[in-house]
Amino acid sequence: MAGQHPDLDPTPAVATQDYVNIVLNPDGTVTRDFAIPDTPADPDPDQPSAVRTKDVPVNPTRNTWARIYVPRPSPPPGQKLPLVVYYHGGGFVMCSPSESRHHAFCSLMAAKLGAVVVSPSYRLAPEHRLPAAYDDAVEALRWVRNAEEEWLREGVDFSRCYLMGTSAGGNITYQVGLRVFAAAADLEPLVIKTLILHHPFFGGFRRTDSEVRLFNNPTLPVNGADRMWELALPAGADRDHEYCNPTAGERPEEWEKMRTKGWRVVVTGGGGDPLIDRQRELAAELEGKGVEVVGLFGDEGDYHGVEIIEPAKAELLFEKLKNII
Repeated sequence: MAGQHPDLDPTPAVATQDYVNIVLNPDGTVTRDFAIPDTPADPDPDQPSAVRTKDVPVNPTRNTWARIYVPRPSPPPGQKLPLVVYYHGGGFVMCSPSESRHHAFCSLMAAKLGAVVVSPSYRLAPEHRLPAAYDDAVEALRWVRNAEEEWLREGVDFSRCYLMGTSAGGNITYQVGLRVFAAAADLEPLVIKTLILHHPFFGGFRRTDSEVRLFNNPTLPVNGADRMWELALPAGADRDHEYCNPTAGERPEEWEKMRTKGWRVVVTGGGGDPLIDRQRELAAELEGKGVEVVGLFGDEGDYHGVEIIEPAKAELLFEKLKNII
C-alpha cells in the first residue's frame, strides 16, 4: 500500500473540522473553536513544588515569550545545569508553552533530568504560516544566549544545550538545527549538543504504509494532519515541501554539516502513530549519511505524543534521555 495516492484514502472516521476546528473567515480573521486548558507559571520560591516556573517576554512586537523551568533543590554554588530548549507541539496551529499537558511534561523533564528547561512560544498558523515558527524558534535561541534573565545566567551551563520538541515542535527542532549550523559560532557560549525529535510531525504527498494502516487513528487521524499542513505550509506549497517532507529531495550538504558538527540526533516514535514510517525513514537517512542517530521507537501501544499524555511513559523516556543529557 506504500505510495498510495491520497485520493484513494479510506473513509475518514472523524470529520476534519471536528479534529481541527479552525475557521478562516472572509475578512481574513481566524476563529479557533476549541478550549485548551492552561496552567499558570509558579515562580514562588516558597512553594513545595519540585520545579519553579516563570514566564518572560522574548519579542514583544511578535508577542512571543518563554516559560522557564528550574528544578529544586538548587545546585551547589559553582555547579550549573544543562539546558533543554523545548518547542511545544500542536500541528503549528494550536497550543502554547502554558498548555497544561506541555507544562506538566516540561516540569517533569526538568525534575527528572536535573536540567533547566526553556519552552519558547512561536507564532501560529494560519495567521503566520511557516517559516514564521522556525524564525521565532531561532530567535528564541539567540534570546537565550543574550538574556540577562537571572534564572539562566546563574544556573545554566551554556556549553550543554539540547534542542527538543514534540510533534510540530520536533519538526521545528529539526529545522532549527539545519538553520543554525552555519551560525553556530554566533550562538556562543551556547553550544548545541543534540537534537531530540520527539514524535516529530512530518508528512508527504504519497501515503506510507503506516498512514494507510492507521489512517483513522483517534489520536492523530491522517486527514487531521493533512488539514494542519494545509494551514501551516506556505501558500501554494505541496506536501513534499522541505518543511513537511525532509526526505523528499537530496540534502547531502545539510546532513554532511550535521555529521561534521558531531551533533547527535535522537528520534522517538510510537508503533501506533501514523507518522512512524516517516520518523523511521528520516532516522535511517540520517544514519546512512554518517550522522549519529539514536532511535527510540515504541510498540503498537504507543500513539502520537504518548509521553505528553501519560506521565508514566514520560518518566520512562526521561530515564533513557539521562544517558544523553
